[in-house]
Amino acid sequence: MRNCAWFWSVEVSMKAIHDVSAPAKLNLFLHITGRRADGYHLLQSVFMLIDWCDRLHFELRPDGKTSREDLAGHLPADDLILQAARALQKAAACPLGAHIGVEKSIPAQAGMGGGSSDAASTLLALNRLWRLNLPLAELLKIGLTLGADVPFFLQGHNAWVEGIGEKITPTDVPRARFVVIKPPDGLETARIFQSAALKRNTATAIITGFAEKPFEFGCNDLQSVAQSLCPGVSQGLAWLEAQGLQGRMTGSGSAVYAKIAAGDGSFAGLWPPVRPDAWLRGGPELKGAPVGFEARVCENLQLHPLAGWAA
Repeated sequence: MRNCAWFWSVEVSMKAIHDVSAPAKLNLFLHITGRRADGYHLLQSVFMLIDWCDRLHFELRPDGKTSREDLAGHLPADDLILQAARALQKAAACPLGAHIGVEKSIPAQAGMGGGSSDAASTLLALNRLWRLNLPLAELLKIGLTLGADVPFFLQGHNAWVEGIGEKITPTDVPRARFVVIKPPDGLETARIFQSAALKRNTATAIITGFAEKPFEFGCNDLQSVAQSLCPGVSQGLAWLEAQGLQGRMTGSGSAVYAKIAAGDGSFAGLWPPVRPDAWLRGGPELKGAPVGFEARVCENLQLHPLAGWAA
């Protein structure tokens, strides 16, 4: 069964935890409903987990140092993975360290939450490896200091998100498949929120309205600004439209996506995946996407693969 595949692939020992998944997310809609006096924007969104994942490996270091090895792609000298490890060490006064191997798959600056998801999985895995036994409530406090999206990944459920991202209500999302496509260029979230053209007064919505048509509800208020800053967003949307799909941007972009109908045969040859562990990485890359774009078929998740790792 598919939901079991997450767990047989995670190897846990006294000194190491291997094959820890960090799933990406898609925003099914994203509304900006206002702005606080301190400059933070108020939003409403539904965050949905998908099976396009990074994979992390943790080995115990008794010397208290934290180090990281890039097993795929290239990461900056310091990132949310190392920051999460250090934050957990400090909060728990832990004398232990860790060496972390990272198989990066989720694109950066895509609006898919890859960095935040990595941080959340790091907190959950090191809490177990270091035998800290911190409850989820404590990890949530640490996670919020790392980024507004980290608590969502720690809680482990698809969720209705409000406020500045701190109000999280678990919500059900029907099973579905999606095409996700990421242009070569990324987008810095701050550039979009600083734009004078950003709409900041969308009417407040309610969960029951979303539940009636979860994949058609609302819009992404950031999308038009993102398109003006990154032509690849429009190019990705145009490619989806050429496939007969209705696209939408996730988060602050630059990735866009579209739901695939259950009976759509256009992508039949790409699913199910040929490897048992493909649930940890998303589906295979699609052929025919614009040059330099990453495109995959993904399925949403009902639960985070590390759900239950903290009490």
